[in-house]
Amino acid sequence: MRTRPTRRAVGTAAVAALAAVALVATPIAATAATSYPSDTTAPALTPLLTGYNQFWTSDGKNDLHGSVEDNATLALNDRLAVWINNNATAKQQFRALQNSEYQTSDGTAYDQSVSIADGLGSVISKLYVKGTVSGDLPLTTALVNSSTGTSGAYVGTSVPKAAFSYPRPYLPSDASSTAVSGDAAGCAPATVNASSVQSNRTGKSYADAAGNLKIKRVADTVDATHEFSNSDVALSAGYGTVGICTGGSYPSGHTTTAYQAGLSLAELLPELAPEILARTSEAGNNRIVLGVHYPLDIVGGRISGEAALATRMSDAAYVKGVIAPARAELVAYIKSQTHTTLAKTLKTQKSYADNPYGGKKMPGGTAQIVTDRRSAVNVYTDRLTYAFPKTGATGAAASVPAGASSLLLTAYPTLTDAQRTSVLAQTEIASGFPLDQTRKATGSWERLNLAKAISAIVQVNKNGTVKVLSTGGVAKVVKAVK
Repeated sequence: MRTRPTRRAVGTAAVAALAAVALVATPIAATAATSYPSDTTAPALTPLLTGYNQFWTSDGKNDLHGSVEDNATLALNDRLAVWINNNATAKQQFRALQNSEYQTSDGTAYDQSVSIADGLGSVISKLYVKGTVSGDLPLTTALVNSSTGTSGAYVGTSVPKAAFSYPRPYLPSDASSTAVSGDAAGCAPATVNASSVQSNRTGKSYADAAGNLKIKRVADTVDATHEFSNSDVALSAGYGTVGICTGGSYPSGHTTTAYQAGLSLAELLPELAPEILARTSEAGNNRIVLGVHYPLDIVGGRISGEAALATRMSDAAYVKGVIAPARAELVAYIKSQTHTTLAKTLKTQKSYADNPYGGKKMPGGTAQIVTDRRSAVNVYTDRLTYAFPKTGATGAAASVPAGASSLLLTAYPTLTDAQRTSVLAQTEIASGFPLDQTRKATGSWERLNLAKAISAIVQVNKNGTVKVLSTGGVAKVVKAVK
């Protein structure tokens, strides 16, 4: 695992570069690889995720066994996982399988960073896919790709998965369960199971008599839509593969890479950031749709992705050398394909939309339907906590982690680091929800509500302080009225 990063302020040169990229009219050619300070300072994820120890303690052997510390919270984690898996529409299941794909060396699959493209809207999403597949967006791809991107694949989750070693929801709690035909021998229930949590599931309505969660496997299929690839692509959740069945559930690796890719795209196109973030949260939620993760895994993946991107965005050289040129390339490409300005395209295209459960409301939550920007922000906010009750200290003051303000750099390039931090503080959720680390020196990534922060009207007062006037609209900075 890489060492904990040293946070760096983003300099004025990088801010100026970001503010000017929209004026670039032609794409920038790909350049040779360059080293950046953040290349070797990726965050250590496990310390940021230790709030999970309040609910579960691993036996330390990375064998999916341990002790339940909070029966009620893990029971709700189970219940929500089963509900989401059982109630997702067929369309949502297909989208979930699409989002599970990573780029392969032989070109037989497409990358996760491409399959979340519809968050960009009806017009720009198609252009983004076209430019990625054709190779016309080399700088953008080199940045956001979930398999090879300098930000999209910046950190992995193998170390925290091994540290927490919690069994996935589709694994049987009963070690004597019959093996599923076609699964690898290494996934046999006798050796790979959730027996440590069986007693917490027995007798529950969302589990069978033996305590096995009522998770339905989504069948393998072939994506013949050619939406993200010129070829047919085989899709599979990989339930019976050793890499999936024996890997710890917390945090979600797919969600971590989805957020690294999604947040990178949001930095390139802050004009669409709220929708991109909602689509990114959908990609994380789709892991629950497949029955391979729980809601708390998704929250952990979001935390991991946020910390990773903040490290990259806190590196002034990386922002100037990678983010700004990729933004210029992408905006110029969109303009060349639409023969109009980005602003006009944004006004005329249809927004990202999703209805994952066919209108049915989650237990304690909403139907998570996205139709426009405001609903996108609302759904993103829902998925910050999944309606879990608070398990920690309530009423605590804002707790913005060092470096987190860099995530608002491209949305509010004229604000100072302190002002962006204040925007995050004013828009974050309350303390006390699961995985909140407000009282830790690292601050609480769990509380950040980037969708609200990045869709705010921010008033700058005469004394330099800022006030968030509203959220859910277009990011804008205004001066205080006399």
